[in-house]
Amino acid sequence: MALDDPRTLVSTDWLAAHLGDPDLRILDGSWYLPAAGRDPRAEYDDAHIPGARFFDIDEISDQRSDLPHMVPPVEKFMSRMRAMGIGDGHQVVVYDGAGLNSAARVWWLFKLMGQENVAVLDGGLPKWTSEGRPIEDMEPIVRDRHMTVRVQNRLVRDVTQVSAASKLRDHEIIDARSAGRFRGDEPEPREGLRLGHIPGSRNVPFSTLLNDDGTMKPVDELRAVFEAAGVDLSKPAITTCGSGVTAAILGLALERMGKVDWSLYDGSWAEWGAFPTVPVATGDA
Repeated sequence: MALDDPRTLVSTDWLAAHLGDPDLRILDGSWYLPAAGRDPRAEYDDAHIPGARFFDIDEISDQRSDLPHMVPPVEKFMSRMRAMGIGDGHQVVVYDGAGLNSAARVWWLFKLMGQENVAVLDGGLPKWTSEGRPIEDMEPIVRDRHMTVRVQNRLVRDVTQVSAASKLRDHEIIDARSAGRFRGDEPEPREGLRLGHIPGSRNVPFSTLLNDDGTMKPVDELRAVFEAAGVDLSKPAITTCGSGVTAAILGLALERMGKVDWSLYDGSWAEWGAFPTVPVATGDA
């Protein structure tokens, strides 16, 4: 798969060449754990790629849920996108301030809502700014645009479905958290969660899919990382992480590899680790 694929991943060169396209819509999808001490909205207000809108992952979510940033109701997603001037016929490019982190969650959410022309900016804002490309501090003028949503339920899984997959071993459950959190050696950033991982899952820390500059590794290297972790790529995959954000990086990598039979566990460890009736495994396997 070519690097510049407007349905998965595009380079800074690609975005710079298309910056003036009338149907291009750019989103800053930055999000950080509280421990990072970063305010994504304030950083957006200070500097963003020209024309970018801010996509608030925590606000554009199902706030009726006790779990963090769960998938929003369709009506809420549609109304927020209309207000941001994003709709049918637009090519969307999402970036974040970490390189390649939370932008993949926004990419997955658009795919879940049936939007195909959406890509992540490889290397994100750090790569863009390191190359001396333009930034600005003013919000764009937006005009309402209708979006037709067709939810792709195959792309999301809940705790019941993941529990069945864990028991039957008919899917590969792939965990994007660090090796220490997967094994149960390191504390979770959210209090009150058990330590460990979903029984039968494999550990592919999302950082192992990225180069030092925050860009995604080439397809052949991605495949080697999954295989080295013991992932059987012939099985359907379910990606998981702490709260459903970095799990989308695994999904993006799988999509780049041409694997389309994957889904994301939206509740991830924030749900599984707090759910008293599902089992937890520790150690490497």
